[in-house]
Amino acid sequence: MDAPVRTNLLGMPHAALVEYFTALGEKPFRAVQVMKWIYQRGVTDFTAMTDLSVALRDKLMECAEVRPPEIITEQQSADGTRKWLLRMDAGNAIETVFIPEAGRGTLCISSQVGCALDCAFCSTAQQGFNRNLSAAEIVGQVFLAARELGHRPAEDERAITNVVFMGMGEPLTNFDNVVAAIQVMLDDNAFGLSKRRVTLSTAGVVPALKRLAEVCDVALAVSLHAPNDALRDQLVPINKKYPIAELLDACRQYVSRQPHQMHITWEYVMLDGVNDSDAHALELVRLLKDLPSKINLIPFNPFPMTRFKRSPDARIDRFRDLLMAHGYTAITRRTRGDDIDAACGQLAGRVQDRSRRHLRRAAGSDISV
Repeated sequence: MDAPVRTNLLGMPHAALVEYFTALGEKPFRAVQVMKWIYQRGVTDFTAMTDLSVALRDKLMECAEVRPPEIITEQQSADGTRKWLLRMDAGNAIETVFIPEAGRGTLCISSQVGCALDCAFCSTAQQGFNRNLSAAEIVGQVFLAARELGHRPAEDERAITNVVFMGMGEPLTNFDNVVAAIQVMLDDNAFGLSKRRVTLSTAGVVPALKRLAEVCDVALAVSLHAPNDALRDQLVPINKKYPIAELLDACRQYVSRQPHQMHITWEYVMLDGVNDSDAHALELVRLLKDLPSKINLIPFNPFPMTRFKRSPDARIDRFRDLLMAHGYTAITRRTRGDDIDAACGQLAGRVQDRSRRHLRRAAGSDISV
């Protein structure tokens, strides 16, 4: 006889949990109690949730569970960056990266298995798209990292201060699950993160970005990578559907709807001889002139079989200085975790063979990672 299907409570926002407990004949306040046990204390065993009645604990043991993804492998970089390969199901795995810095810890999470946008300079794009992650699988990455890092919000010990949707996948093509996961991250009864400390990065899915402005107000980062449509069409193919003018208009709407949104962060990967000239920098200056902007220059991180090369340091510095001379905040993102393929654009670069080996041991040969 098959085991009963249990509802995974991970990733359920407060309103959904209230509905769940109401359907069980319980009072709505049970949702807050359970959220605090799961996210602030890291407890997954219902029998240990001592402020719940014995009858409710027994009921939850029968019909519910708190099930995060499974860690397949963990790697640690020489610079302290940690990367986890996580099993999503019998045939899929994703990667999550933690980047420690002085005074902050940033967790880079994935929203999809693979990515369908096919950006030319990104390793994840080379593996194609498999499926969206559920809200439980997205929140589960934060839950697992918090557990592994000793993150205890209830005791005000926060290893994870920032969460960025900059891992595998395009968050806005998994809209509902990403928004539900964000609601849990921001909830004071869960992880309690500030809106300015959760960042969603998008390549520019314009209709979804406009919709996001109506329901969510986290920090926004946009993968721009080129100052004109002709070049961006080559580097970020979704630009052919939603060109830069439409993207900028959606970003203006987003900023106008969010009182706390001080700027848009523009991500710009530096590709030698492709998008890194003085002319490109000045074109970028003109393009963003009416938008509050911060520009992150990202030294390209190579992966097998790529045709691109990283811009020389002197060229990146010159590009940054030109932007700053025109009043922009521009920084060169420090490359972290590249020795374990955990740097920006490298996720899944070497995952495929490794994850297939690990997953085959448990699930046979029908693997798609």
